[in-house]
Amino acid sequence: MPQKIAAGQTESIPAYVYPLWDLYQTGRYVSPYTPKGAEHNLRKMIEKKGEIGMMSLPIWYVALEAPNYPKAAFPEGIPVWFHIDGFSGDIHEMNTINHYVGMYPLEAGARYERAAGPFIMLGIALLIVLFIACRTRWSVWLMMPSALFPLGFFAFYAGWMYWFGHNMQDWGAFKIKAFTPTALGVGHVAHFTTKSFPSIGFWVLLVIAVLSILAILARHKELSEPQA
Repeated sequence: MPQKIAAGQTESIPAYVYPLWDLYQTGRYVSPYTPKGAEHNLRKMIEKKGEIGMMSLPIWYVALEAPNYPKAAFPEGIPVWFHIDGFSGDIHEMNTINHYVGMYPLEAGARYERAAGPFIMLGIALLIVLFIACRTRWSVWLMMPSALFPLGFFAFYAGWMYWFGHNMQDWGAFKIKAFTPTALGVGHVAHFTTKSFPSIGFWVLLVIAVLSILAILARHKELSEPQA
């Protein structure tokens, strides 16, 4: 959806998306840069050119704090949520900071992964259905993607963090040496403090992974027992 809005294709957005987005935004983070009166209204956000994020569950959370972003005005620093198919939060401001230090914008990373994300999730759902329907020894392999997905997501995320930190460009007004951004926990770079932690989507994926492992063990036990 953000891509369609950026391309001026708002007429192609289905009518049902607007109330869903408004509901999804209820109780979520509101950026200090969000136009007043448009906080939870997609039509007004489009009209006033507010920054619109993805509507899927966020998997990872990153926040950046610095002295020039006082707590009074920025209680959460500059937060960005990573989704399976994009981002939400203060993306523009984070990209401004990235440009300041010579780092690529967020959109430069994981382009193919983000494009394939929804299809990967659909594929995993279909594999789970096949696992339920097929009761053969090889069927346990159908649950491996859902069992390993949280680990795979974190591996890709950490890998892209490394890529961002080791591909610094000359355009930065503030020069810093190549570094590895903190993928999990709290880190410090120059006068910036970064926080990087799982978000609700990751915990959902983790629950699915645990259930997948239990299903694999149960199926293995079932097929290993002698038939009556």
